[in-house]
Amino acid sequence: MDKVNLSEKFALFTDHWSPKIVGELNGQYVKLAKFKGEFVWHKHDNEDEMFLVVDGILKIEFRDKTVTLNKDEFIIVPKGTEHRPIAENEVLVMLFEPATTLNTGDVTNELTQYQLDKL
Repeated sequence: MDKVNLSEKFALFTDHWSPKIVGELNGQYVKLAKFKGEFVWHKHDNEDEMFLVVDGILKIEFRDKTVTLNKDEFIIVPKGTEHRPIAENEVLVMLFEPATTLNTGDVTNELTQYQLDKL
């Protein structure tokens, strides 16, 4: 039972679109990630996904709309919903999702992370 300092954890990495595990509860991972640029369109057939913006501005594109998230705002993307995160500038994000969640969902490409680092 150790506390987690988000600023300290974010300072430990510089790569984008590569989530890091910072906690685990009830089969869910708490992940930190830095986003910059456009991610791939994808969906998660079996898992909901929560994005909490710690710093910056994150856009989540859906096929019918775009939602803009500012610092201290979050969105839950329901399973099966196609989406694409976009960060014009670097954004610090906390993710809550089942441990089975693959970052690129139903898409496999150079951004797919099969093994996540634990910080």
